[in-house]
Amino acid sequence: MVVVAIVAIGVAVATLALRDPARERLERDAARLAALLEMARAESRASGWAVQWALVSEVADPGSGSAQRFRFVGVSQGSGGLKADRFLDPDVRVQLIAAGRGVTALRLGPEAVLTPQRVQLALGDVRIDVRSDGVEAFEVRDAEAP
Repeated sequence: MVVVAIVAIGVAVATLALRDPARERLERDAARLAALLEMARAESRASGWAVQWALVSEVADPGSGSAQRFRFVGVSQGSGGLKADRFLDPDVRVQLIAAGRGVTALRLGPEAVLTPQRVQLALGDVRIDVRSDGVEAFEVRDAEAP
């Protein structure tokens, strides 16, 4: 009886320790996007140029059907990290959520204080927000309803 209890506890602990692979992939893309947005924001403030992050319409991706891409508008040619143009997981879907209607891009500077901005990433049923209140750095949080 004691052995059965120990095995049951072990199985319960192992089950709780398993993570959702979709959530892990989405968290990785969200953390990367937050870092890229902060890099662009810092470059915009340092250079004094307006920088935007914009979604590009879905394009055919030879290995996986279609992928949603993005680009940074207004960055200098030497910005190596800001040449990224796609998410690590091609199945990630993105929605820009902001106070204004028809938002197609995030404004990342050069102003020190920006309007609150939020990007919602989704992979299957999992949703994660990358957000900033306009003053603080972009951060990754569990998604809120749009």
